[in-house]
Amino acid sequence: MSTRLSKHALKVLFVTSEVYPLCKTGGLGDVSAALPASLREQQVDVRILIPGYPQVLAGLKYKRKVAEFNDLAHFPPTKLLSANLQINISTSIPVFVIDCPSLYQRTGGPYLDVAGHDWPDNAQRFGLLSKMGALLGSDASPLTWQPDVVHSNDWQSGLTPAYLHFHRGLKSPTLMSIHNLAFQGCFAPELVSQLGLPSESYSVQGVEYYGSLSFIKAGLYYADHISTVSPSYAHEIQQERLGFGLHGLLSARKEQISGIVNGIDTIEWDPSADVHITKKYSIRSLSNKQINKLAIQQKLGLEPRSDHLLFAAISRFSYQKGYDLLFEVAPKLLELPAQLAVLGAGDASIERNLVQLAKQFPGKMAIHVGYEEALSHQLEAGADSFLMPSRFEPCGLNQMYSQRYGTVPLVHATGGLIDTVVDYSTATLKAGTASGFQFHDLSPDAFFEGIKRVAAAYQNKDLWEQLQKNGMRKDFSWKTSATAYYNIYQMLINRNTSS
Repeated sequence: MSTRLSKHALKVLFVTSEVYPLCKTGGLGDVSAALPASLREQQVDVRILIPGYPQVLAGLKYKRKVAEFNDLAHFPPTKLLSANLQINISTSIPVFVIDCPSLYQRTGGPYLDVAGHDWPDNAQRFGLLSKMGALLGSDASPLTWQPDVVHSNDWQSGLTPAYLHFHRGLKSPTLMSIHNLAFQGCFAPELVSQLGLPSESYSVQGVEYYGSLSFIKAGLYYADHISTVSPSYAHEIQQERLGFGLHGLLSARKEQISGIVNGIDTIEWDPSADVHITKKYSIRSLSNKQINKLAIQQKLGLEPRSDHLLFAAISRFSYQKGYDLLFEVAPKLLELPAQLAVLGAGDASIERNLVQLAKQFPGKMAIHVGYEEALSHQLEAGADSFLMPSRFEPCGLNQMYSQRYGTVPLVHATGGLIDTVVDYSTATLKAGTASGFQFHDLSPDAFFEGIKRVAAAYQNKDLWEQLQKNGMRKDFSWKTSATAYYNIYQMLINRNTSS
């Protein structure tokens, strides 16, 4: 079963480097599934364009060839396949897959090899993704289906607006979404010509970024409109601290920037129907959450203590995510008394430090290196509180999953964390909006003071239950956000029609 669309439905090509469950390294994969699914429910004919990694080709059934490009300038021979991706019981999304074995058929991840190094030909690999996005969004497309808007996401498809800008025929307007400005896709300047961009594009008024070709700058400069994943982050990236050298450009384009908070997949993340957790629960059966706490304690080798506050953290082990701060405060956290469960992978030194720390505190701290979808659900269901000490966070998803699961988050006051977690105070509690805790100074001391605030609230059973229920009542679905994207698409179409 899938959503039936009108033949007059607004058409959008969604260009992305990953989509759950085919391929996911972070939040972009989740967004690339959930946003198109929600848009299709709102009668938008969204179709995804994604590289043909092995896991993508393996995960899609009934693929058919819809086009072949044997003489595509600057790129190897390529086929375009079409298939359907079933997102949930009611929604499937048409997917175009770029089948180019020489660029995508290899062991490792979408961006890194098995040793954790960038693929040396990433410029060509994602240059092709961008090129195909531009091709399908222009009158050079071999397909009968023509998008009204091309929606690019992050640096991997950042050249799409540039290619379309220099296309001389008819073309679709473009939206460029920033999910994380820290990843910029920078390459040697000689790749400008190798990727088929005109030489005049390599300037400050173009793709040049401090002596390199920057994919993300290309998207931000040439796109007709820019979006990012929270209103607070939209403001932050126009400032020097989080603008990563692009704040001047972004500030100059502030009238063309929209901040739209990500939603979450409320079917996949629903404690009352979650197939991964030990005992399903809802706001009316919140006591069942304790059964999940005991189950995750036993699974991870933690002491089965219902009275000990169980903190969880799930993320990439990186400087951005503040895991160095977590390492510093963890010994004091465990003395409260409390427990800590960590799931993730990333920076090797952070990983080693956390693993060593867990060995020092058996039964109190556990770490699982790697990522497991089922375990992340079990942690959200079993933990009492969720920690996100991110230095910056464009939107973040786990703080929303946590609130939906009655797992009270503590977050650094930045980006989307500000926009989605209401800090506990007497006033916000009275207003019925308090759903977690924020800390403002990015330091171990401030972080630990926030942890102590959580621990104090946990001792007050009625207060804690109110915070849990406030979070569980919040609507984090994609519906509102999808409507905001729809309005941007419509604005771009109207502008394009009148020009």
